[in-house]
Amino acid sequence: MYHSMKDIYVGSSSNLTVTTMTITIRYLAHASFQIKDGNQNIYIDPSTKNTGLKKDAFQPADLILVTHGHEDHFDKDLIKKIRKPGNPVLASESLKKELKGVAVWDMSPGQYMKMLFSDAQIWATEAYNVKRVRPNGQPFHPKGFGMGFILKIGEKRIYHAGDTDLIPEMEKLAEIDLDVALLPSGDTYTMDVNEAAEAALIIKPKVAIPMHLKGADATVFKEKVESQSNIKVVILGEGEEYTLE
Repeated sequence: MYHSMKDIYVGSSSNLTVTTMTITIRYLAHASFQIKDGNQNIYIDPSTKNTGLKKDAFQPADLILVTHGHEDHFDKDLIKKIRKPGNPVLASESLKKELKGVAVWDMSPGQYMKMLFSDAQIWATEAYNVKRVRPNGQPFHPKGFGMGFILKIGEKRIYHAGDTDLIPEMEKLAEIDLDVALLPSGDTYTMDVNEAAEAALIIKPKVAIPMHLKGADATVFKEKVESQSNIKVVILGEGEEYTLE
């Protein structure tokens, strides 16, 4: 169970804050999101590489989560620019050498971290391909290469699936009572809109937001999910945000 992992405490308890304000989830582009409450500014997969984003679109970051090392998800120069001094980046161990001089706390699927400089808690989840492969038969995202994240702020849980196909491990996520699921839906390297809709129906979040669309029609995702469940689908354009109360 993802919510019974061993705690790894990070940061200083002297600056502990408790979130009491609403949370905003801002879709930047591709798979990049900014998540804010009154106390912290968090980025997931911030990148200017093949996303159309510019460095001045990003604010100083209290916490950065990186799902994997492909450049459209991992932009080391941007990370070094926006990370607040002393604050961590959560990423796979393989990216530590790419971020020399940066506080990288390595994670892998199944691990859990609790930040003591804020009330954020993070679980790493599986994210990999079973159908999307290169011409040589190797997956674009083999198991162990990357991960997804569950981010808990206060009592709200936000799931960023990373670059993944529809995988068996998603069945466990239905037990966690997710508030929001950010699901890749663009095919080629990830689930397509129909598979992402199936993932949403399995995971059962209160709100599902498609991402990593690569031109796919998000309304297909919305129609399939909302016609078969009580899940609310929110389609965000670049720069738009959803408020989680």
